[in-house]
Amino acid sequence: MQRRAFLGVAGAAAGLLAAPSVVRAQAPITLNGASQFNDEHVFNRTMTRFQELVRQYYGRPVNFVMHNNSSLGLEKQFFEYMSAGRAVDFAIVSPAHMSTFSRAAPYIDAPFLFRDLAHWNQVLDQDLFKPVADEVERRARVLLLGYAGGGVRNIFSSRPARNMAELRGLRVRVQGAPIWSRTFQAIGMAPQVIAYNEVYNAIQNNVIEAGENEAAGVEQMRFFEVGPNLIMTQHAITIRPLCFSVASLQRLPRELQEAIRRAGREAGVFGRQTESTEDEQKLAALESAGRLRRIPFTERAQMNAAVQPVMAAYAREIDAEGIHNRIASLTS
Repeated sequence: MQRRAFLGVAGAAAGLLAAPSVVRAQAPITLNGASQFNDEHVFNRTMTRFQELVRQYYGRPVNFVMHNNSSLGLEKQFFEYMSAGRAVDFAIVSPAHMSTFSRAAPYIDAPFLFRDLAHWNQVLDQDLFKPVADEVERRARVLLLGYAGGGVRNIFSSRPARNMAELRGLRVRVQGAPIWSRTFQAIGMAPQVIAYNEVYNAIQNNVIEAGENEAAGVEQMRFFEVGPNLIMTQHAITIRPLCFSVASLQRLPRELQEAIRRAGREAGVFGRQTESTEDEQKLAALESAGRLRRIPFTERAQMNAAVQPVMAAYAREIDAEGIHNRIASLTS
């Protein structure tokens, strides 16, 4: 009788000791996102949409924690964290920061690649960047869930320029991927690679004269204060992959993995539609408020012709010639 009583007490004690593990197992999963911007930026709204869709498709609670305003660094660090499977589970990152793992990754967002928004949409709808995404997933251990972006990039400058001659020698900040420096040099400018968060001060202190960005970035970073001349070169249309750490994904239940993949694709579409729609609205609002002046650029065709040999050579160099030719052959 005493033995049975002891076993009963021991069993109850074991149950109590095990209880915290049960509670932990049933607690909602927490996923961490990161952004350089605040909640108003289209990238943050895209990631908010991603979170909503994940919860909807998973059908169970998931906690999301967003680290905004560069509190965890810049996009380059976000990508490194996701690759290592720590600190950041998801983020929207410029393809330029993936070049360590895939030489072709910066080509996703290369300048002078798309003729217009219709051509850009065709490329994404046909998933022509899948070989690059597969390489990034394999080598960097980061999944490209979907593609946001859609902002048309122009040059914001402390001085106006309306043609190729007036652009000559312009000291302009460009992204770190080599194709940006090469194409801007081919036009006759003097490109410099500077960290994104240092651009404002660099123009203010006359280290450089200009930068290039889409409307959302010009507005959010207040670049119009130091570069009020927006030179309408329309040299690029952004593509910003919504990324997710493969290591983080593999730790999750299969149903949640499927929800994340589905939500990522749809959130990317939401981001593209939102940014491409708002682009003109933001520029018009800034212009009407007297914060910037749109400077028509009259030699876009000549500019494009000057860079196409550079683009073709770059595609061959990074083994993306097949993708380059397929993109060029599309008729929008």
